[in-house]
Amino acid sequence: MTMSRRSFLSATAALATMPGWHGGARAAALPREADIVVIGAGTAGVAAARRIQAADRKVIVLEAGDRIGGRCITDITAFDAPFDRGARWLYNPDSSMVRLARAAGLEISPAPTGQKIRIGRRNARAGEVEELLANLVRANRAIDDAARGRLDMACASALPKDLGDWAGTVEFLLGANAAGKDLRELSVYDKVRAQDRSAALACRQGLGTLIAKLGEGLPVAFATPATRIVWSGRDVGVETPAGKIAARAAIVTVSSNVLTAGVLKFAPDLPKRTLDAASKLGLGSYDHIALALTGNPLGLARDDVVAEQSKDARTALMIANVGGSSLCSIDVAGSFGRDLSAQGEAAMVAFAGEWLAKLFGSDVAKTVKKSAATRWNSAPFVLGAMSAASPGGQPSRKILMEPAGPLFLAGEAAHETLWGTVDGAWESGERAAEAALRRIGAIRDAEPAAPERQPKKRKSAAPRAPLN
Repeated sequence: MTMSRRSFLSATAALATMPGWHGGARAAALPREADIVVIGAGTAGVAAARRIQAADRKVIVLEAGDRIGGRCITDITAFDAPFDRGARWLYNPDSSMVRLARAAGLEISPAPTGQKIRIGRRNARAGEVEELLANLVRANRAIDDAARGRLDMACASALPKDLGDWAGTVEFLLGANAAGKDLRELSVYDKVRAQDRSAALACRQGLGTLIAKLGEGLPVAFATPATRIVWSGRDVGVETPAGKIAARAAIVTVSSNVLTAGVLKFAPDLPKRTLDAASKLGLGSYDHIALALTGNPLGLARDDVVAEQSKDARTALMIANVGGSSLCSIDVAGSFGRDLSAQGEAAMVAFAGEWLAKLFGSDVAKTVKKSAATRWNSAPFVLGAMSAASPGGQPSRKILMEPAGPLFLAGEAAHETLWGTVDGAWESGERAAEAALRRIGAIRDAEPAAPERQPKKRKSAAPRAPLN
């Protein structure tokens, strides 16, 4: 039975461009000074740099890699449809990013609606689908109820104990698939504060293409990692292998995992409460295994989403026939996805073949003509997918928003309701830029910054699950 979009799933967040392709960004020589240095050319960095540039202040973006996009990358050459190797969806139809995308001629539309559940080699019957939906409603309500308590707890501890044969599916859809972490690792406070994500938007050309387009005209120094930031109450000095930049403020958009890994040094060190906060917002694991299948052997429609009745965490979610092409994306996440990714691309592709054979028959393997897999946990400038607060860690998001003198942190982890999404990263980047501009006196007598969008009341059906 086909399920309605709102009754099922949540999505990851992500964007991108082709590796090594700078889009229309201006490959900039490293200046000796700037008003504000932005570290990282991902979504938050692009949003911040655009805002600073609009205020007519000198900005330079330092990017350790060779492209714009960060966790957002659209591969437009490997398959017969754009393949978002990072996140796929947007969630805020009123955001400036969506308006800018449409103005640039990119196609933004509601994400696909066709979704199915497999039980072995057949589709779930109507009654079975209703049973799953009822269990998802019960699980969500239990998590909501737990979040009203005085103490935070793991989402897994709040689940009803009688989910029966659907327990594994419920845990996957609400945990690993939604946030990149199993429910035992997720804060009920963080999950309940998340803004409703049941109505996602897609960019036909790919979210990576979108971010690259929005980065056009920005001065970006590629292959120029910031290695050390020397800061005081007045200014900052950003050191790179190519030289040092003096600035009045810096916006740091690296992921929470990169921040805690200590690769980027600070002198003096960042406040302990900031680093402790980042450690409680570690990145989950979410990867895509792409297979090009000849002749639609699965018998599915364009952009059909498929999950299974699973008995354990060894499961996946598939988007079939992406954009009407031969491309199918099998997504693995959470602890199982992390372990599988660590085994390498060959093991990931092998699992995808086994999973499809279990659900659609062994002949599917003969139709695979091309494959690829992402491994975000091994990406040195990211080290994971999207942030998810551990139990007790939800207040850490607000702590990351606190400036440390002339230093400002931005990114999806620094958003209380749109964490784990491209929208959250964009809003965070704009907000950090506003704060930095105020600090250096570039904005005077401005109206107070717009308050963060409040989450809509959660619906009883399962939320759509970033990515990423």
